[in-house]
Amino acid sequence: MSHKVVTHWKGNLQFESDNPSGKLLTMDTSSEHGGHNSGLRPKAMMLSSLAGCSGLDVVSILKKMKVPFSDFRIDTYGELTDEHPKYYHTVLVEYHFYGANLDETKIKKAVDLSIDTYCGVMEMFRRFADVKTSIHYHNV
Repeated sequence: MSHKVVTHWKGNLQFESDNPSGKLLTMDTSSEHGGHNSGLRPKAMMLSSLAGCSGLDVVSILKKMKVPFSDFRIDTYGELTDEHPKYYHTVLVEYHFYGANLDETKIKKAVDLSIDTYCGVMEMFRRFADVKTSIHYHNV
């Protein structure tokens, strides 16, 4: 399987990129770097891709396990190198689950399956960054 993404310059430092789903997104940079701050930043989108990939896995697995939760969020932090080309050398992924009587054992299993087996973006990140993960349970 392969993907094709077309990215089109829209003027100044703004670009519009499509996705195999047909959806569009705008990328730009801050005004301090010459942009208009009108879109998403490319490097930060990589962190969003990591969280989205793993999140899709986790929710799908928990649904199959019939594990209830009321809310779920992933906080992803990336530390960039000081020298160019700047890339994320260290990444922290925090999984936050909310609900009454959370099944911590099954949730941990779902997260571990995503991290170790299913999330291709996680595997890509491991090729260039030290990736650390943690799970936080918020029983409400």
